[in-house]
Amino acid sequence: MVPSKLPKSLVEGYRRFLRDRHAPERARYRQLAELGQAPTAMVIACCDARVDVATVFDAGPGELFILRNVANLVPPYEAEGKYHGTSAAIEFAILTLRVPHLIVLGHSRCGGVAAYRQTVRERVGPELGFIGRWLTLLNHVKLSESEAASDEERAFELAAIRSSLANLRTFPFIREREEEGFLGLHGIHFDLASGQVVVLDERTGVFEALAA
Repeated sequence: MVPSKLPKSLVEGYRRFLRDRHAPERARYRQLAELGQAPTAMVIACCDARVDVATVFDAGPGELFILRNVANLVPPYEAEGKYHGTSAAIEFAILTLRVPHLIVLGHSRCGGVAAYRQTVRERVGPELGFIGRWLTLLNHVKLSESEAASDEERAFELAAIRSSLANLRTFPFIREREEEGFLGLHGIHFDLASGQVVVLDERTGVFEALAA
């Protein structure tokens, strides 16, 4: 078997990174290697290739602890079972890194949300596959009537963010740190086309534009 080669674009991108990013910030990377990480926030985002979390927030190396999965979903706390990748990352961020902020970042034209609405909703059984079973986490989301009347697709994306925040609060260690004032939870939606970010105001339940 002939070994496959990395795409040329990735090789060239790596070389630009070494020249333009790593070299000027070599001291910073060395510090991160020696002292470890102390991110200002954990971001649970979608794995959609169009949403680059560090780029959206203009974050430098070591600033964000990022978890990406299909549709930026968080399952409810479950002590049983074997493999909980999302829950494990959350536990590490909160209990080991002790991040002060936990952000759920959704986005427009989310393929996971679209797949749920078009093919997964109301279906059950093994034929759903890995993605389908994962997306059943959306089965019980509650849409805002006003948001759905305006744009049902966006309403589902916003409802998914609210659902993930609610599920985060089923984790005892998250609930405890939030109640003690050591952790802030935030829901954010990013619009791909316009670049606009809206943030959930949990007092009103409404997503408000973040001032540019």
